[in-house]
Amino acid sequence: MLTIKNLNEATHEQYMTLLEGIFEHSPWIAGKAEYAKPFSSLEQLHQEMVAVVKSSSLEQKLSLIKAHPNLGDRVAMTKDSVKEQEGAGLQDLTPEEYERFLSMNQRYMEKFNFPFILAVHGKNKHQIYEAMKTRIENTGEKEFESALLEIYKIAKLRLTQRFGN
Repeated sequence: MLTIKNLNEATHEQYMTLLEGIFEHSPWIAGKAEYAKPFSSLEQLHQEMVAVVKSSSLEQKLSLIKAHPNLGDRVAMTKDSVKEQEGAGLQDLTPEEYERFLSMNQRYMEKFNFPFILAVHGKNKHQIYEAMKTRIENTGEKEFESALLEIYKIAKLRLTQRFGN
């Protein structure tokens, strides 16, 4: 297992490779957080990367949100997303379930103009669908913030899986 020490001792190229995919298709976040090396803990690394997102422009935040796949979609995804969605049973939806997810994703996208994001680790497809039904009632501003909070959770889970506690 990788350690925070490995990350602190890594060259820029190694560092970027080690953190690839922590934030979906958004290596700029890890790149900007590198200034804080050496990291005292995984928690500090996560906090630094979250701070990068929080201080970024509205356009960069929206780009980060849009970099995520729709849950349940059968599209090309990062290996981390595939693993997370498989763990929740989203790769094994019945045709009826797939149509329900597709319909809900379409309604969500029409309302918010970005994909529904949820840290699915530990959740099943029914819980995920219920979360979609609930959150589609949010305002655009509230849902934008909810999406970012879920992205932070996803990043933390990915860091923990890659580097341990």
